This record gives sequence, structure tokens and C-alpha cells, in this order.
Amino acid sequence: MSIALVAGLGNPGRDYASTRHNLGWIVLEALAKKHGLGWRTQPAYDAEVARWDAPGGTRWLVKPLTFMNDSGRAVGAFARFHRLEPAAIAAVYDDLTIECGRLKVSVTGSDGGHQGVASLLEHLGDGFARYRLGIGPKQPPEMDLKDYVLGKFTPEQLVIIDQKIDHYVQGLELLIARGPDPAMNQLNRKDP
Repeated sequence: MSIALVAGLGNPGRDYASTRHNLGWIVLEALAKKHGLGWRTQPAYDAEVARWDAPGGTRWLVKPLTFMNDSGRAVGAFARFHRLEPAAIAAVYDDLTIECGRLKVSVTGSDGGHQGVASLLEHLGDGFARYRLGIGPKQPPEMDLKDYVLGKFTPEQLVIIDQKIDHYVQGLELLIARGPDPAMNQLNRKDP
């Protein structure tokens, strides 16, 4: 099944714009830019939304404005209005357990300690695709988790993200067009 709704998880506001926790927004914005899509604030969903009339049907890109820990409220409201089941939804977000520069696609599982994913599970249920973008490992290891995810990328990490952004967008296009199984088969392999 193809994906009709792609939710990029992040936090609104300039203070959060270049933080690790906003990598989902960064990638979703790069996808929108590539396809010339414009964002519109939709107060009914507490989100910014871009409509993409792509081959195979209309797709929606959604950036919740509810802050990370309440992302599910915005995504759930949008999904209910458009009568979208979890299988038609993908969430794009940062993952501390994956090395910076790598990505993984999955469909089921726990929230892994990610409060944005916990909120999606609460408001959507399980079964949505997870497009997990690596921001780990946490350095230094003793650093507080909140400080790390809400911190800015290091210069070294920014170089990696810049080098990988096209790969992230292409992988997301694959997930949207062909669904999770082909995306997992192609994208979850370690880089040679």
C-alpha cells in the first residue's frame, strides 16, 4: 500500500529549527522543496500542511505545530478527517539508537522512548510506517537525553546530514510510492 500522509515530527519555532529533534521536519521540508510544494497553516489540525498531487494520487505532508510530545493530536485529527488508516501514514523522525547518517524503515514496535512516536501510537494506534533518521550515538554518553535531542547538530554531524539529505528524500519518495516493504528491503541495508 502506498502512503497518503507523511508526518514530519519536530518542534515549532526558531529555537528548535536546527536541532536534532527536528530532523523529521528538515527532511520533509527538503521533499516539499524538491517538488515545489508550499506549506499552509491549518489551524483545524494545529499543523502546517502541503498538498502533493503526485502520480498515484494526492499525498499530504504534515508538520504538527503541537510540539513533539503532542504530535499525535495533530496527525490524528488530520488522519480522521481524511479517513486515513495507520497503514496509509508514515512518520519521519529522529532516532537516537541509529548512527548519524543512517536510516531505517519499520512498521511496528514500541515508541523506543520517543515521545513523539508515543503520541502517534496513542492517537493513531500501531501500523503506521516509521522513517527513522539516525542522530546517535549520544555524545558524551552521560549527557542528558533532552539536552542532546534538543541540541544543535555538531559541525561533523551537519556535514553528514548535508551529504545524506538527497538520500533521505529519495528513500522517503520510495516509501511513499511503493510502501514499507520495498523501502525496508532497499533502505535498511548497511551502506557498503
